[in-house]
Amino acid sequence: MFTPRIALASLSGESDAAWARAVEDHAGAAFLGGIALDDAARDAAREIVRDRDRNEFLPTDPYAFMDEQLAALDDAPLRPGFNVRSSTAEPVRRAAAICADHDAVIEINAHCRQAELCDAGCGQTLLRDADRLCTYVRTASETGTAVSVKVRTEVAGVDLPTTARRLDEAGADIVHVDAMDSEGVVADIADATDAFVVANNGVRDRETAVEYLEYGADAVSVGRPSDDSEVLSRVRTAVEDWFSASAVQS
Repeated sequence: MFTPRIALASLSGESDAAWARAVEDHAGAAFLGGIALDDAARDAAREIVRDRDRNEFLPTDPYAFMDEQLAALDDAPLRPGFNVRSSTAEPVRRAAAICADHDAVIEINAHCRQAELCDAGCGQTLLRDADRLCTYVRTASETGTAVSVKVRTEVAGVDLPTTARRLDEAGADIVHVDAMDSEGVVADIADATDAFVVANNGVRDRETAVEYLEYGADAVSVGRPSDDSEVLSRVRTAVEDWFSASAVQS
C-alpha cells in the first residue's frame, strides 16, 4: 500500500500539502484533512471553529481545495490521502474521483467524536450505522481509487472487528484504527479483515510502534507529532527494522 510503512495522520485544519512536504522523507503516506464536504458537515465544522476555538479547513470550494492540495503532492515521495467528512454518500464519490486523479487514497472519516459532527451524521456516528458506512465505501470504491476508513475503538455498542470485516467486504483497502486505550483491539481487527491495517494513537518511538506491529498492524501512523522529524525518524527506523527482521525469520 505504501512504504515505508509509516503514515502521517490527519490533523484538522493543519494537515495540508505544506505539512506533508515538510517531512515527506520520513513517511510513506500522508492523510490530509479532514475536510467537510456537504452542507451539514460544513455547518458542523463552522460550529466547532466558533465554539471550540479549533482549526478547520473551510475553503469556499472543498473539492477545488482537495484537487489543489493533492496536485502539490503529485511529485512527492509519499502517497497522499485525504480524510473527508460527509453526512451523505454522493459528496464522497466526488471527492474519491479527485483522489483517483492523483493516485491518492480517499479516507472516510468514521472517527471524529465532536458532538457537532456526530449530530450532523458524520464521524464516529457512522460506526453505529455500518450499513451507511459501507455504502460510503462502495460509492468511493467505484471510482477506482484506494479507500481507507478511519475508525476508533471504545465506541459504545460497536463491535469494531465485525465492522472492519464488513468494510473489507464493501471494498475498503485500508482500516485506519485509532486504538485509544484499547491497543489489543488492533489484533482482533487484523484477524477479522484482509484490509491493510494502520494503527494509530501514541506512536512516538520504537516501543510504541512495535507494539502495534506485534498485534498484526501492517503499518502505523503518527498524529500530533507528525511535524517532528526526530519522532518520525525514530518510528521509521523501528518499523523498517521490524519488517526486516520479520522477513529474515520467515
